[in-house]
Amino acid sequence: MLEHGGNLRDAAARFGRPEADWLDLSTGINPVFYPIPATAPNAWHRLPQPDRALVEAAQAYYGAPRMMPVAGTQAAIQALPRLRDKTSVIISAPSYAEHAHRWQQAGHVVREVDYNRLAEHVDDADVVVVVNPNNPTGAMIAPEILLEWAERLAARGGWLVVDEAFGDTVPEMSVAHWTDRPGLIVLRSVGKFFGLAGLRLGFVAAEQNMLDQLAEWIGPWSVSGPAQQIGTAALSDITWQREMHARLRRDGDRLRGLLSEYAVASSGTALFQWWPEKHAEEFAHHMAERGIWVRLFVHQAHGIRLGLPGDEAGWHRLTASLDDWKRKS
Repeated sequence: MLEHGGNLRDAAARFGRPEADWLDLSTGINPVFYPIPATAPNAWHRLPQPDRALVEAAQAYYGAPRMMPVAGTQAAIQALPRLRDKTSVIISAPSYAEHAHRWQQAGHVVREVDYNRLAEHVDDADVVVVVNPNNPTGAMIAPEILLEWAERLAARGGWLVVDEAFGDTVPEMSVAHWTDRPGLIVLRSVGKFFGLAGLRLGFVAAEQNMLDQLAEWIGPWSVSGPAQQIGTAALSDITWQREMHARLRRDGDRLRGLLSEYAVASSGTALFQWWPEKHAEEFAHHMAERGIWVRLFVHQAHGIRLGLPGDEAGWHRLTASLDDWKRKS
């Protein structure tokens, strides 16, 4: 399996520091998670049944005409390549590595294209996969451009797959509203903005025929009963969402501003910042020695990604470690 952020147990073993002593900035997951409501007494006892309330809450929140819940968008990322015969696929790069990995694993011909040059290659493949906003760089492509690409691909039976896992803080960039069109597939995640990665809940927006094929491949009971109940509550809580949007905008600006004080020109979203770091391995090791786990990218996106600290103690700890790094540099 590919390496991902959040592997704090590995960090603890490698550096001999208990997990509780780490500041984990290795993911772009909101450190202030949605407060979990009590679940129904029989939620753990019964096989999970499809919950229309969850689907309706998701459709309202994401603005999509149809949505299918899945056990995290990773489930869809692994299933979608199995729904097509061998074909040519272009994937934005650098981006979330699971996309290329899973299409290659399924036997497709995969080419990774620089994010800024995707427009030149849309007609070179039958499937184009775009992460928007991009992970890890935060780059974005305007909805009108994506919709035009989707139309061109659909005309020859192709797909445009748009991974909007980090799209909650920029809802105006989403193309979920138009997923009743042929060949347009949008992936959404509850884990990032709501800080509920352990819930394993995501959604796919697409035409009904596509959702039916996906459901047949994934099989029954893919989303647990408790996950459905908690997801419905989170997606329906407009007050919490509004307050969290404001907080994340402030904290995202704070992180970008803090890095700029150390001459780091970063890019990203309200949930993380990334920059190409010449001494990325040394920086990651420096932070780990101080109990801060960051996301190190050693291949295409050679650099560092930082998530948000969840409290003032975390911000002070990060600042002190950046001070130490500046003195060493």
